[in-house]
Amino acid sequence: MPASIIDGKLFAEGLRSRIAGHVARLKSDHGITPGLAVVIVGYDPGSQVYVAQKARQTVEVGMHSEKYELAETASEAEVLALVEKLNADPAIHGILVQLPVPDHIDPKKIIETIDPAKDVDCFTPASVGKLVIGLPGPVSCTPLGCLMLLRDALGDLSGLHAVVVGRSNLVGKPMAQLLLRESCTVTMAHSRTRDLPAIVRQADIVIAAVGRPAMIKGDWIKPGATVIDVGINRIAAPERGEGKTRLVGDVDYATATEIAGAITPVPGGVGPMTIACLLANTVTTACLINGLVPPDDLTA
Repeated sequence: MPASIIDGKLFAEGLRSRIAGHVARLKSDHGITPGLAVVIVGYDPGSQVYVAQKARQTVEVGMHSEKYELAETASEAEVLALVEKLNADPAIHGILVQLPVPDHIDPKKIIETIDPAKDVDCFTPASVGKLVIGLPGPVSCTPLGCLMLLRDALGDLSGLHAVVVGRSNLVGKPMAQLLLRESCTVTMAHSRTRDLPAIVRQADIVIAAVGRPAMIKGDWIKPGATVIDVGINRIAAPERGEGKTRLVGDVDYATATEIAGAITPVPGGVGPMTIACLLANTVTTACLINGLVPPDDLTA
């Protein structure tokens, strides 16, 4: 039987609806409007589209949105000064500096300057440390989205064997920590893992976040396993016409759907969850900054 499809787009719509309800209650009960500031430096077409989506969805759920667009020639000092200004602004509860930044700017300096209390991307060392030792706070947006989809599809994850393919700071490492919190047995693998297919075949849950199109084949998947494909890879699609492209994940979707029990498509799986979880994290930080308990349906 073909795998059931995990519809991230539909789940994200429901999540944004819940976020809007929490925002409305924060306004009415506490006079708090969660505020998100997004900073973009230079002109990267993909980043521009992504930032525009973030700003639009922030407003749609009733939150305060600020967008700062700096020129490609903006100095590192200018960016740091803006981040410091946002750190001190009580109307802003979440700060996101869109990466990549121009080569003359050190992204590590930018990240380390963000107030950890407002770090909705969860890149600061303090945020990473909280995740590892289990302290309350937001967690990385994409892994949080993956976890929400897994809970919705499987319920209790305790005792399941999860294999995370990919070791990035953005997805792989925080994803492994979240799965450990859920009492999964977690194996971290990557493109240099010896006999990777054999490792993946052990998994009840496969998280594919390696950045290689269709790398994980259907015959790598344990029958009935749940597959979360984080990959977003653009490849040539000559069947659509000269110069055309299409998006594919890190999993060979056509063959994996014949083996897996459930799977996320690309596009329409994990992608829509990332911005929704950014909004959820902003509600979480707004609550924590004001001494309130964050809604448990928005957190890990």
